[in-house]
Amino acid sequence: MQDENGVIEKVRKALGRTPGQKPSLPPVLDEPNVRLVLSDIGLPALFEKRALENKIGVTSLRVESLHEHLIGYLRSKGVRSVAIPRSRFLDRLEIRRALQDAGFIVKVWGEMTLDEVYDVDASVTDVWRVVAETGSLVVRASPDHGRSLSLVPPLHVAIVEPKNCVGDLIDLFELASSQEDTSAMVIISGPSKTADIEMNLVTGVHGPGVVQVFLLK
Repeated sequence: MQDENGVIEKVRKALGRTPGQKPSLPPVLDEPNVRLVLSDIGLPALFEKRALENKIGVTSLRVESLHEHLIGYLRSKGVRSVAIPRSRFLDRLEIRRALQDAGFIVKVWGEMTLDEVYDVDASVTDVWRVVAETGSLVVRASPDHGRSLSLVPPLHVAIVEPKNCVGDLIDLFELASSQEDTSAMVIISGPSKTADIEMNLVTGVHGPGVVQVFLLK
Protein backbone atom coordinates (compact mmCIF):
# COMPACT_ATOMS: atom_id res chain seq x y z
CA MET A 1 0.00 0.00 0.00
CA GLN A 2 1.40 3.39 -1.01
CA ASP A 3 1.65 6.22 1.48
CA GLU A 4 0.18 8.82 -0.88
CA ASN A 5 -0.28 11.51 1.75
CA GLY A 6 2.97 10.83 3.56
CA VAL A 7 1.16 9.86 6.76
CA ILE A 8 3.48 6.97 7.58
CA GLU A 9 6.53 9.13 6.93
CA LYS A 10 5.20 11.81 9.28
CA VAL A 11 4.63 9.23 12.02
CA ARG A 12 8.13 7.83 11.47
CA LYS A 13 9.67 11.29 11.84
CA ALA A 14 7.61 12.05 14.93
CA LEU A 15 8.94 8.86 16.52
CA GLY A 16 12.49 9.67 15.49
CA ARG A 17 12.84 6.57 13.33
CA THR A 18 14.60 6.12 10.02
CA PRO A 19 13.36 4.03 7.07
CA GLY A 20 14.04 0.34 7.64
CA GLN A 21 14.61 0.72 11.37
CA LYS A 22 13.18 -2.18 13.32
CA PRO A 23 10.73 -1.34 16.11
CA SER A 24 12.07 -1.66 19.61
CA LEU A 25 11.26 -4.80 21.55
CA PRO A 26 9.00 -4.59 24.60
CA PRO A 27 10.80 -4.64 27.94
CA VAL A 28 11.32 -7.93 29.69
CA LEU A 29 9.20 -7.93 32.85
CA ASP A 30 10.27 -9.67 36.00
CA GLU A 31 7.64 -12.36 36.41
CA PRO A 32 7.29 -12.06 40.22
CA ASN A 33 6.38 -8.38 39.73
CA VAL A 34 3.55 -9.04 37.30
CA ARG A 35 2.27 -12.37 38.62
CA LEU A 36 1.11 -12.63 42.18
CA VAL A 37 0.51 -16.38 42.12
CA LEU A 38 3.63 -18.42 41.36
CA SER A 39 2.83 -21.65 43.13
CA ASP A 40 0.08 -24.29 43.06
CA ILE A 41 0.19 -24.46 46.86
CA GLY A 42 -2.90 -23.03 48.53
CA LEU A 43 -4.83 -22.28 45.34
CA PRO A 44 -8.23 -23.53 46.62
CA ALA A 45 -7.93 -21.33 49.73
CA LEU A 46 -6.96 -18.29 47.64
CA PHE A 47 -9.82 -18.97 45.24
CA GLU A 48 -12.28 -19.14 48.15
CA LYS A 49 -11.04 -15.83 49.55
CA ARG A 50 -11.23 -14.00 46.22
CA ALA A 51 -14.57 -15.56 45.26
CA LEU A 52 -16.12 -14.34 48.52
CA GLU A 53 -14.84 -10.85 47.71
CA ASN A 54 -16.70 -11.16 44.38
CA LYS A 55 -19.95 -11.95 46.23
CA ILE A 56 -19.80 -15.62 45.23
CA GLY A 57 -20.91 -17.93 48.01
CA VAL A 58 -18.39 -20.67 48.78
CA THR A 59 -18.89 -23.76 50.91
CA SER A 60 -15.92 -26.10 51.38
CA LEU A 61 -16.93 -29.66 52.13
CA ARG A 62 -16.08 -33.30 51.68
CA VAL A 63 -17.72 -35.14 48.84
CA GLU A 64 -19.55 -37.41 51.31
CA SER A 65 -21.67 -34.49 52.51
CA LEU A 66 -22.23 -32.85 49.10
CA HIS A 67 -25.73 -34.21 48.52
CA GLU A 68 -26.95 -33.11 51.94
CA HIS A 69 -25.56 -29.58 51.61
CA LEU A 70 -26.62 -29.15 47.98
CA ILE A 71 -30.20 -30.28 48.59
CA GLY A 72 -30.46 -28.21 51.75
CA TYR A 73 -29.14 -25.12 49.99
CA LEU A 74 -31.53 -25.44 47.03
CA ARG A 75 -34.50 -25.96 49.34
CA SER A 76 -33.51 -22.89 51.37
CA LYS A 77 -33.72 -20.85 48.17
CA GLY A 78 -37.16 -22.17 47.27
CA VAL A 79 -35.86 -24.04 44.22
CA ARG A 80 -38.18 -26.57 42.60
CA SER A 81 -36.64 -27.13 39.15
CA VAL A 82 -32.97 -27.54 38.21
CA ALA A 83 -31.07 -27.71 34.94
CA ILE A 84 -27.81 -29.64 34.70
CA PRO A 85 -25.30 -30.38 31.92
CA ARG A 86 -24.41 -33.81 30.63
CA SER A 87 -21.28 -34.33 32.68
CA ARG A 88 -19.25 -37.40 33.63
CA PHE A 89 -18.14 -35.60 36.77
CA LEU A 90 -21.71 -34.91 37.90
CA ASP A 91 -22.67 -38.46 36.94
CA ARG A 92 -19.94 -39.83 39.21
CA LEU A 93 -21.31 -37.68 42.00
CA GLU A 94 -24.84 -38.94 41.22
CA ILE A 95 -26.18 -35.39 41.24
CA ARG A 96 -29.17 -36.10 39.00
CA ARG A 97 -30.32 -39.07 41.05
CA ALA A 98 -29.87 -37.24 44.35
CA LEU A 99 -31.85 -34.22 43.17
CA GLN A 100 -34.66 -36.33 41.72
CA ASP A 101 -34.87 -38.45 44.87
CA ALA A 102 -35.18 -35.21 46.85
CA GLY A 103 -38.20 -34.19 44.76
CA PHE A 104 -36.64 -31.65 42.39
CA ILE A 105 -37.60 -31.47 38.72
CA VAL A 106 -34.31 -32.10 36.89
CA LYS A 107 -33.78 -31.22 33.25
CA VAL A 108 -30.62 -32.16 31.38
CA TRP A 109 -28.94 -30.15 28.63
CA GLY A 110 -29.48 -31.94 25.34
CA GLU A 111 -32.86 -33.18 26.52
CA MET A 112 -34.39 -29.71 26.83
CA THR A 113 -34.93 -26.65 24.66
CA LEU A 114 -33.24 -23.31 25.17
CA ASP A 115 -36.58 -21.80 26.12
CA GLU A 116 -36.89 -24.30 28.97
CA VAL A 117 -33.67 -22.96 30.51
CA TYR A 118 -35.53 -19.70 31.17
CA ASP A 119 -38.18 -21.57 33.14
CA VAL A 120 -35.98 -23.39 35.67
CA ASP A 121 -35.24 -21.99 39.11
CA ALA A 122 -31.56 -22.90 39.18
CA SER A 123 -28.71 -24.66 37.44
CA VAL A 124 -26.14 -27.00 38.94
CA THR A 125 -22.99 -27.37 36.86
CA ASP A 126 -19.40 -28.44 36.92
CA VAL A 127 -16.69 -26.03 35.73
CA TRP A 128 -13.67 -26.38 33.45
CA ARG A 129 -11.34 -24.39 35.71
CA VAL A 130 -11.41 -21.76 38.47
CA VAL A 131 -8.92 -18.89 38.71
CA ALA A 132 -7.54 -18.41 42.21
CA GLU A 133 -6.19 -14.87 41.81
CA THR A 134 -9.47 -13.45 40.47
CA GLY A 135 -11.93 -15.77 42.22
CA SER A 136 -13.51 -16.63 38.87
CA LEU A 137 -15.30 -19.67 37.48
CA VAL A 138 -14.46 -20.78 33.96
CA VAL A 139 -17.03 -22.70 31.93
CA ARG A 140 -16.42 -24.11 28.47
CA ALA A 141 -19.56 -24.44 26.39
CA SER A 142 -20.01 -27.65 24.41
CA PRO A 143 -22.81 -29.79 22.99
CA ASP A 144 -23.07 -31.30 26.48
CA HIS A 145 -22.89 -28.01 28.38
CA GLY A 146 -24.64 -24.95 26.95
CA ARG A 147 -23.52 -21.48 27.99
CA SER A 148 -27.05 -20.58 28.98
CA LEU A 149 -26.91 -23.01 31.92
CA SER A 150 -24.60 -20.64 33.80
CA LEU A 151 -25.90 -17.39 32.30
CA VAL A 152 -29.70 -17.62 32.39
CA PRO A 153 -31.18 -19.20 35.56
CA PRO A 154 -31.47 -16.80 38.53
CA LEU A 155 -29.35 -19.14 40.68
CA HIS A 156 -26.17 -20.87 39.51
CA VAL A 157 -24.54 -23.53 41.66
CA ALA A 158 -21.08 -24.75 40.65
CA ILE A 159 -19.35 -27.83 42.00
CA VAL A 160 -15.56 -27.44 41.95
CA GLU A 161 -12.72 -29.93 42.31
CA PRO A 162 -9.51 -28.53 43.84
CA LYS A 163 -7.45 -29.95 40.96
CA ASN A 164 -9.21 -27.57 38.60
CA CYS A 165 -7.76 -24.46 40.30
CA VAL A 166 -5.24 -22.44 38.28
CA GLY A 167 -3.20 -19.59 39.69
CA ASP A 168 -4.03 -16.66 37.44
CA LEU A 169 -5.27 -15.62 34.01
CA ILE A 170 -1.83 -16.22 32.49
CA ASP A 171 -2.04 -19.86 33.54
CA LEU A 172 -5.62 -20.04 32.28
CA PHE A 173 -4.88 -18.69 28.82
CA GLU A 174 -1.74 -20.81 28.46
CA LEU A 175 -3.89 -23.84 29.24
CA ALA A 176 -6.66 -22.67 26.92
CA SER A 177 -4.23 -22.20 24.04
CA SER A 178 -3.53 -25.93 24.11
CA GLN A 179 -7.21 -26.77 23.65
CA GLU A 180 -8.83 -27.35 20.27
CA ASP A 181 -11.74 -24.97 20.82
CA THR A 182 -12.01 -22.23 23.44
CA SER A 183 -14.28 -19.91 21.45
CA ALA A 184 -17.12 -20.39 23.91
CA MET A 185 -15.23 -20.03 27.19
CA VAL A 186 -17.12 -18.05 29.83
CA ILE A 187 -15.34 -16.45 32.81
CA ILE A 188 -17.72 -15.77 35.71
CA SER A 189 -16.60 -13.36 38.42
CA GLY A 190 -19.73 -13.14 40.53
CA PRO A 191 -23.45 -12.53 40.13
CA SER A 192 -24.49 -10.48 37.12
CA LYS A 193 -24.42 -6.73 37.77
CA THR A 194 -25.35 -3.55 35.95
CA ALA A 195 -25.23 0.14 36.75
CA ASP A 196 -26.90 1.35 33.56
CA ILE A 197 -29.80 3.01 35.35
CA GLU A 198 -28.72 6.21 37.13
CA MET A 199 -25.41 4.53 38.08
CA ASN A 200 -27.15 2.43 40.72
CA LEU A 201 -25.64 -1.06 40.99
CA VAL A 202 -28.29 -3.75 40.51
CA THR A 203 -27.60 -7.47 40.76
CA GLY A 204 -29.17 -10.22 38.69
CA VAL A 205 -30.69 -8.20 35.85
CA HIS A 206 -28.98 -9.97 32.95
CA GLY A 207 -28.25 -13.32 34.55
CA PRO A 208 -27.89 -15.12 37.87
CA GLY A 209 -28.41 -12.96 40.90
CA VAL A 210 -26.78 -15.61 43.09
CA VAL A 211 -23.71 -17.74 42.37
CA GLN A 212 -22.85 -20.47 44.86
CA VAL A 213 -19.81 -22.75 44.82
CA PHE A 214 -19.43 -26.08 46.58
CA LEU A 215 -15.67 -26.57 46.79
CA LEU A 216 -14.76 -30.19 47.36
CA LYS A 217 -11.90 -31.05 49.70
